[in-house]
Amino acid sequence: MKILLTGATGYIAKRLLPVLLNDGHEVFCCVRDASRFEASKYKSHKLKLVQADFLKPETFSNLPKDLDVAYYLIHSMSATAGDFEKLESTAAQNFVEYINSTHTRQVIYLSGIVNDTHLSKHLKSRKKVEDILQNGNYRLTTLRAGIIVGSGSASFEIIRDLVEKLPVMIAPRWLLTKSQPIAVRNVIQFLRGVLLFEPSFGKSFDIGGPEILTYKQMLLSFARVRGLRRSIFIVPVMTPRLSSYWLYFVTSTSYKLAINLVNSMKVEVIGKKNNLAELLNIELLSFKEAIQLAFDKIEQHEVISSWIDAQSSSILEKGVSELVAVPSFGCFKDQRMMKITDEARTLDKIWNIGGETGWYYGNWLWNLRGFIDKLFGGVGLRRGRRSAHEITSGDTLDFWRVIYANKEEKRLLLYAEMKLPGEAWLEFHVQGHELHQIATFRPLGLWGRLYWYLVLPFHGIIFKGMLNEITR
Repeated sequence: MKILLTGATGYIAKRLLPVLLNDGHEVFCCVRDASRFEASKYKSHKLKLVQADFLKPETFSNLPKDLDVAYYLIHSMSATAGDFEKLESTAAQNFVEYINSTHTRQVIYLSGIVNDTHLSKHLKSRKKVEDILQNGNYRLTTLRAGIIVGSGSASFEIIRDLVEKLPVMIAPRWLLTKSQPIAVRNVIQFLRGVLLFEPSFGKSFDIGGPEILTYKQMLLSFARVRGLRRSIFIVPVMTPRLSSYWLYFVTSTSYKLAINLVNSMKVEVIGKKNNLAELLNIELLSFKEAIQLAFDKIEQHEVISSWIDAQSSSILEKGVSELVAVPSFGCFKDQRMMKITDEARTLDKIWNIGGETGWYYGNWLWNLRGFIDKLFGGVGLRRGRRSAHEITSGDTLDFWRVIYANKEEKRLLLYAEMKLPGEAWLEFHVQGHELHQIATFRPLGLWGRLYWYLVLPFHGIIFKGMLNEITR
């Protein structure tokens, strides 16, 4: 079967792809930037990579026409707070026009559970996309999911941040909102199960776990699984803006996404009952089982995808490939070199940098820089990294984005996503018996130049210490 998988660099698509390939399907992975997708790790001749942007119809020439099924997994919620609705509608309309020119029999769309009486902007946008997708010359199957819980999922990581960092929480009233969380494993089972499943044609199904819980109950349940004692006090006076700041500073989410999340969390998302799980023979996991399964994957270093890596970034709109060529004209550079005696160990240290490992020297200074970045609306250091040992192009690495990572070429290139009056790159490259460490900064105006000279003394300390520790 020939399948088009849109949003292939997203959290769900990365989980679904290996399942479809293992089932023997030919999968066309549609991505906006091919350099962000590492097709080689799937080791399948049935995976085809196509580069196209559904906001730009002029890029559709690469898309296949001979298809059986298409998965619509495009989502723009982490874009700027006010424009994701327009982006999602435009992408859906362009998708329908393209699919109508193919032989596609079925489109499968993953949406969110909607409440007919009151919807957040996010859920309104999801419902509007569903309405647009219904206008195609194919059979539409819509799966409306509750909060998705799994290793690397937004819900899991936000709950984890709150529970593990705050013994006592003074929380907003929306923590009493009811929801129906579902394990990511069950979501993938549903997406796979409805594939050309005729009883699902032209229908929508709410999919959720077996429990209805408030966000407070989810936080306390998570704490029990982790063996932690936590107290939560609800206050009625916390405004949506304060709630967004609370979520932004405590968790790894961006402020733009925090606003959209808070608006969504004020709305109950409880699914309407249906028998799809029984028809597909899917055993629904409880919230506790989903959390335990997520930590099993984390402990085994088997986190396939992370919502943070999937987050859209305005910095990356021009494409990762455009950032690989580090500029030299009009730039400041901190170049250092050190002899190495154990190449393999040095490369392992480079590939383990960031996240829980830290930056090898002056971690308190890195943490301070991350805190300052948060104060100015940046991403800070809380994003960490998806895997403790693997790095691929497009991954997040604290407040950096991985632009190029090739262990055989012995080169790692990072691009700064922190708030800066300019652009910054950090490169590690082993050549012969030497490790070259190069920090490049392209300033933006006078403020950019002043910034470089202000932080220059700290760079001298941090970069020298980091190089010494990596090569030790």
